[in-house]
This record gives sequence, C-alpha cells and structure tokens, in this order.
Amino acid sequence: MKYSYLGKSGLKVSRLCLGTMNFGPETEEKEAFRIMDAALDAGINFFDTANVYGGQQRRGWTEEIIGRWFSQGGGRREKVVLATKVYGDMSDEHDGPNSGAGLSAYKIRRHFEGSLKRLQTDHIELYQMHHIDRNVSWDELWGAFEILVSQGKADYIGSSNFAGWHIAAAQAKAKERHFLGLVSEQHLYNLLERTPELEVLPASRELGLGVIPWSPLAGGLLGRNALAKSGVRSARSVKLEKHRGQLEQFSALCRELGEQEDQVALAWVLANPAVTAPIIGPRTMEQFEDSLRVTDMVLDETTMKKLDDIFPGPGRPAPEAYAW
Repeated sequence: MKYSYLGKSGLKVSRLCLGTMNFGPETEEKEAFRIMDAALDAGINFFDTANVYGGQQRRGWTEEIIGRWFSQGGGRREKVVLATKVYGDMSDEHDGPNSGAGLSAYKIRRHFEGSLKRLQTDHIELYQMHHIDRNVSWDELWGAFEILVSQGKADYIGSSNFAGWHIAAAQAKAKERHFLGLVSEQHLYNLLERTPELEVLPASRELGLGVIPWSPLAGGLLGRNALAKSGVRSARSVKLEKHRGQLEQFSALCRELGEQEDQVALAWVLANPAVTAPIIGPRTMEQFEDSLRVTDMVLDETTMKKLDDIFPGPGRPAPEAYAW
C-alpha cells in the first residue's frame, strides 16, 4: 500500500481511505470486522466514519461497530488513523433546542464526547466538520476545536462539503489565531462530478489541505455492471439515463484497457495531485479486495485524454478561465 501526507500536516495515511458508512445498515457487524481486519492487513491505516452513520433510526451505530472492533485489541486502535465527523442531528433528546444540525461550541463538545464513547477510544486523529454552519463564527469554531487539540483529544481538524471560499476563510482565521487550521477537505469528486476542479481543489492544494474524495464511483454509476442494473424508477436510475451515453463510452474504454470500470474511476481520482486518498465504501469483502490494486495503477496520458473527452471537466480555474 502506498502512503502520502495528509495535506501539509506531518501525518502519513494510506492512499485509500476505508469508508464505513455501510457498516450496520448494509453490512452486518461480523463482515465489517472482517473488512477492517483485511484493511489493516493490506496496509490501509486510514478509516473514515461519522457520528450520524447508522441510519435515521440508529444514529451512531457505525461508530459503535468500530468501537467493538477496537475493543478486541491486537493493536487495532493503535494502527488506525481514525476520522469521524460532527454536524448532524443525533436524535439525542438531551440536546434540546440544539438537536438540529449545526456546529455550535456546545454541540461540538457534547458530540465529540459521544463519539469517543461509541468508538471506545480516548482520542480521534482527524475530527471533521461534516458541513459548513453559516450561523457560527470562525472564532467560536476554532475556539472549540483548539480546546480539543490542546487537550490531546483530537490531533487534526478537517472539513467536509466546504466551498473554496469557506476553506480560505477558515485558514485565514486560523492563521490569525496562530492555529494550524484545516488539514483536509472531504468532498464529492469523481469523473461525473468535476466541479471541485474550479475552486475547491486549487484552494485546498494552495492552502495546505489534503483532499479526501467521497463517492469516487458516483454512487455506483462508475462501477462495473452499472449499465446492466435496472429496476424501479429512482434518483439513481434517472442519473443513469442522463449519463448513459458517457457511461457506455467509459465501459468501452475500460474493456479496451482490460480493466474494470470502478478501478479505472478510482485510479483517475488518485492521479490528481491534490488528492490524498479517495474513500472506498465496500459493503462486502469482495468489493474491498477489488479496490486494492488501484494504488498501483497508472493511467497514461492517452487514457487520461480519452477520459477527459468522455467526461469533460468544468474548464480552467480562475483567473485563467476569464482570459480573453
């Protein structure tokens, strides 16, 4: 397994990040344990979760599964760079009027402690804001996170689903406070969603954040056999029909290369120098094992050009995009 630094921090993480969103609702605990053990055996040390994972009726379920896996010992907790998130409604009656989504200092403190208990740990390597909260000032946010870092409970702070200007504002205020600020941005990025190339990826790279793409397979649309799947009309089926022409060209290119669609899609994401590690979210051991070889895949210039032709990017980033 290959490794890289998480942005400009001194932390090295695997070039693939194990996403755990499916653990609980889609993947039973025993299988989740097998996947996490296999991840460590393969050299994947970067695990991502969130306090809300587990479904509407069982918030925190995924963190609980990871905590029980850690409790087995064998150096499991020590070997993992653990990332979790805060922002969503945890359906906790004790939150009272603060139960809704948000990032107040009050909520950050309470929900951080809740994550520690579920994860059965005393610290978290990367604590991430799941979304921006426009009602909270950066002085309040950085004040809350500085306490966690100074107490040794969190090593680094990251963001998720931030716009480029949110990242710039966050880093400017952190610098003013002599605080490290953000080390990562977790963002939707794949062949079908290249908008981040305009602002988010350039801002992240310039300001020292490692990008952690979520849904690198576009919810399975860039996976193998995506075109063969059919069923009742859904949001996914609508997207499939919208992009069918592109996906057919993509599948033909993958056959020409002798590679599976999901592996080519992941390798394309990894080829971007702003990317630290895309999140893979396997439901089964087979899906996990299929993802492992992508860190050794190299797409040549001809292939990258063909992928650009099939999935055109949003254009050049500013200010070049405005040049006459």
